[in-house]
Amino acid sequence: MTAVRAEEEPKLPAKLAAHPSVKAVLARRHAEKPPPVIDAAWLRELCLAAGADDVAAVGLDHPDLAGERDYVLAALPGTRTLIAMAFRMNRDNCRSTARSVANQEFHQTGEQADHAARGVTRALQDAGYRALNPSVGFPQEMDRFGTDRIWVVAHKTVAVAAGLGVMGLHRNVIHPKFGSFVLLATVMVDAEVSEYGQALDYNPCIDCKLCVTACPVGAIGKDGGFDGLACTTHNYREFMSGFTDWVQTVADSADAADYRSRVTDAESASMWQSLSSPPGYKSGYCVAVCPAGEDVLGPYLEDRKAFMNTVLRPLQEKKETLYVMPGSRAQEYAERRFPHKPAKEVSGGWRPPASS
Repeated sequence: MTAVRAEEEPKLPAKLAAHPSVKAVLARRHAEKPPPVIDAAWLRELCLAAGADDVAAVGLDHPDLAGERDYVLAALPGTRTLIAMAFRMNRDNCRSTARSVANQEFHQTGEQADHAARGVTRALQDAGYRALNPSVGFPQEMDRFGTDRIWVVAHKTVAVAAGLGVMGLHRNVIHPKFGSFVLLATVMVDAEVSEYGQALDYNPCIDCKLCVTACPVGAIGKDGGFDGLACTTHNYREFMSGFTDWVQTVADSADAADYRSRVTDAESASMWQSLSSPPGYKSGYCVAVCPAGEDVLGPYLEDRKAFMNTVLRPLQEKKETLYVMPGSRAQEYAERRFPHKPAKEVSGGWRPPASS
């Protein structure tokens, strides 16, 4: 009886089999097959060399990733592992009352993270694996906006499952060393890794509640509650829904004078800047004031009064417009807690419910 080879050569039409490229591929296909399991140490060095500050892998079958599986597998069929990477931001940039400085830090770190994730994906591909890196932030799947989630993968959920940190009250991942001053990236790969990360056995949050105190629209509750609509209406004023609201204002204005009575010159200039450059966040103060993380905590422990005066108070005292939904809790909070910050009623760009 003739023995059967472990892996039969593919049966190809004679013309295709005679092609030089086909011959070259078939000649080396066995020698180039990658290891079925990626070495964790090799992977870590690869990610750090690409620019990540920390990295951990987690299997797609992790119970905390149940809500991610369908989206991940739609993006890269055959995915078995998610690689979570953390990238440090410069703290004082994020804390500046000049939000152009903070926004530049957010976007430049995001660009660094996208570049690094792309490099890791390329290296995995060159090693023989299928890999994919979704965007750290934008672009996203806007064709799903309003009907489904627009992100390909939830970077925060993956990072927590992989053990890179714990979700804080402010709904940002707190890294045990770098604190809240991190951005996250994820790479999908169709192979297992020899060692997966483990969830942290403690919470880096020190329960100072400074994020609660700093939020100008009261989106973060002391009890752990979070008003996502209040956050997006103000902080994301020049993203997605806020842009829609601005367009509606343009459309509803009778003429230029009417438009200028509704939108200040500064607001028009700010919207122009967000359209011509990466869009600007209006706040992000919850990250700015967070003292958690071993690399961050020292100044807070040494002199809490000085920390409040140099980090928290300048953001609280800054004169700025707060964008709120009419009659919302955020409006009441902003007007009561920050009377020196004008609260402006906006629709948030959300489509009004259909009339019955």
